[in-house]
Amino acid sequence: MRINKAIELLEQGQQVYGANVHELSYENGKRLSTTWADYLGIEMEHHNFDIPALSEFMKGLADSAPTTSGHGTPTVIVTLPIDGIDETSVRGNTWILKQVLATGIHGMLLCHAESPDAVRAFVESCRYPFHTEVPELGVGRRGLGGHISAAEIWKCSPNQYMELSDPWPLNPKGELFLGVKIENIRALNNCEDIACVPGLGFAEWGPGDMGLSLGYADAHDPPYPKQMDLARERIKSALDSQDIAFLCSWNDVSLTTEERVNYLLTSNTKILVGLGEDGASIGRMTTQRTMPV
Repeated sequence: MRINKAIELLEQGQQVYGANVHELSYENGKRLSTTWADYLGIEMEHHNFDIPALSEFMKGLADSAPTTSGHGTPTVIVTLPIDGIDETSVRGNTWILKQVLATGIHGMLLCHAESPDAVRAFVESCRYPFHTEVPELGVGRRGLGGHISAAEIWKCSPNQYMELSDPWPLNPKGELFLGVKIENIRALNNCEDIACVPGLGFAEWGPGDMGLSLGYADAHDPPYPKQMDLARERIKSALDSQDIAFLCSWNDVSLTTEERVNYLLTSNTKILVGLGEDGASIGRMTTQRTMPV
């Protein structure tokens, strides 16, 4: 059994269902250790960047282990409060990556990933230098220190944590799940090159910000203008070509929950959000999933 439930499900050809966390505390971590969701999303792009609270939340999850599925915790993915504008932007904010990783989370999402150089810097900053180099990436830049507290959450030794904390699927044994938001015109124009950066496990298209970038003040939910449909299709095609999991919601109020789930499943969406527990149950039954919640 893997540490990262989301990666394990994707390797089994199954979808991953997510829910957002609105309270970071030790007590809420304990409560959510039995969540219906496969992964819990922590929003720090527009909400508080609160490392002590995140750390307490992770301890609450870990202290209530195991989950119903037998994992130590649900997968936890943090949306970062930095933008992937360029390499310099990411390099100058690596302290944020270090602080977040030290809490023992399992994945991170880089917003407004506009250039492949920014995404390379993101991946390199999350890797330890001793991990195998690949031609498209420089040597890893992550340092010692945060691995000790993170290992306590993953329930492994510090050395084991350092071995396992490497991006999947770049490292087939890696348990770190890195993603990007391709959510504006600049990112859209570079999406094929961004998708080719090794180390990404998932990505989303960020409809709200993509709509703003295309001139629409409120186009977060479908039905979308034609420009946005084309943008989503282009991004998904780029991701599919590199076997990167696509994260998407589909909050069309004219559809039932079952219809929304079926739309996402038939469009080969791998990570589904915004469907609630009922939607996740429908999706799991549809794909004949066997892993317990």
